[in-house]
Amino acid sequence: MNDIGPINEAVLEKTVARCRERNIIIPTFAQQKDPRKIPASIRARLERVGLWDVDPVNLFRITWKNEPVEHGGLFNDGNWIEFPAALTGVSTRIIGLVGKWFPTGAHKVGAGFGCLVPRLVTGQFDPTCQKAVWPSTGNYCRGGAFDCALLACTAVAILPEEMSRERFDWLRSIGAEVIATPGCESNVKEIYDKCWEIRRTRPDCVIFNQFEEFGNAIWHYHLTGGIIDEVFQRIAGAGERLAAYVSATGSAGTIAAGDYLRTRYPLLKVVATEALQCPTLLQCGFGGHRIEGIGDKHVPWIHNVRNTDMVAAVDDEQCLALLRLFNEPEGAAQLEAEGVPGELVAQLPLLGISSICNLVAAVKTARYYELGPRDVIFTPLTDSAELYQSRLAEQRDAHGPYTRAEAGRHFTRYIEAITTDHMRELSHFDRKMLHNFKYFTWVEQQQRDVNDLRRLWDPEFWEQTWGQVEEWDRLIEAFNRRVGLLREGS
Repeated sequence: MNDIGPINEAVLEKTVARCRERNIIIPTFAQQKDPRKIPASIRARLERVGLWDVDPVNLFRITWKNEPVEHGGLFNDGNWIEFPAALTGVSTRIIGLVGKWFPTGAHKVGAGFGCLVPRLVTGQFDPTCQKAVWPSTGNYCRGGAFDCALLACTAVAILPEEMSRERFDWLRSIGAEVIATPGCESNVKEIYDKCWEIRRTRPDCVIFNQFEEFGNAIWHYHLTGGIIDEVFQRIAGAGERLAAYVSATGSAGTIAAGDYLRTRYPLLKVVATEALQCPTLLQCGFGGHRIEGIGDKHVPWIHNVRNTDMVAAVDDEQCLALLRLFNEPEGAAQLEAEGVPGELVAQLPLLGISSICNLVAAVKTARYYELGPRDVIFTPLTDSAELYQSRLAEQRDAHGPYTRAEAGRHFTRYIEAITTDHMRELSHFDRKMLHNFKYFTWVEQQQRDVNDLRRLWDPEFWEQTWGQVEEWDRLIEAFNRRVGLLREGS
């Protein structure tokens, strides 16, 4: 379970005082899941605050249910896109949850919240003298840095030097210390090496490693799993069934929503997506790739692989080509000529590179399992193309202006020709093999105990892990009462 530890009363008192000084009220997980539970006084403050503003009240916008506006919005029932057969070529209903309308434009602020807040409200992290280190391949360190800014903590972001320029520029603008490590998206070992160096040389730093922090997966289990269940119940027609959940495996936080959905829909298929150029789950493989946010040459400690049914690998060139098709004017014209509704074409920039990867994998899943119109697949659209404008510029520099002819070729090759290649349905022993594969990263390199690795194979371990959130909410409520900023009934 999560290694939070006992309450440190001395540190907790300092944290309470700081939150009182900075006007910080912390939302419960229950409020993030159901914003109707948010006090009226908080809602009134939100009407005056922008989505990305560094204001503590934006902690209450760490939810899938923000109104899709940049400033002053409140809450709705979620934001999603349904991809029709005119685009996907399959009759299966494919639904994407839109992550753009989180603060920072990506859902990783939730993962960071799930890791940091339980330590704050137990006194296991001291914001007055400690720094929160966020090792990441992109959005997680952005989310962690934003959480820190709202919670009056100091952030240190670690990410590979080849990640998109937008990430580095934004991190520096919000006041985070930024450390660039060698390599690209899949060079996580170099990030871990930097973490060990920090542990040795900077005792004031606390590492929040998304790949091993259960708070990451717990947030997605309850919040991402919960919103999918709600949206499905709202949109499902008579006789329709939730057939699959498709999620890229970066830190293995988002895929934990599949564990929640399995409790509601036992026949659900949970599909893990990764880059073909780094086929770790597919082939125990390795390599560099360009789908930012996923695929890091190891199996995360927090990935419950026993609950994963399928692996689908997607070519990074396919994702970058579709990024242009979905965002260039000639691409939009080609899509509409192919019969894709203009309303949907206008929404396609809501898909970032890994979101496109998830969409392709969802189509592959529908084809592999021969799903039909009664079946529904959900997948997260973790961020939007807004965060990848430099990648679009690089594509233009490398390949020239985007033409209608190239758009046609991309539609034919990368959408119409999606097949069931590079997929692996996992048997029980395949899952056990991938579980055992964790040994080489986590026990040999990262000093985890082998007995803890064995515990991760036990379903009861995961049931206990997911059940912690009620206790966390109790601690958050007690913390807020001590801070004393929220009046009863307000």
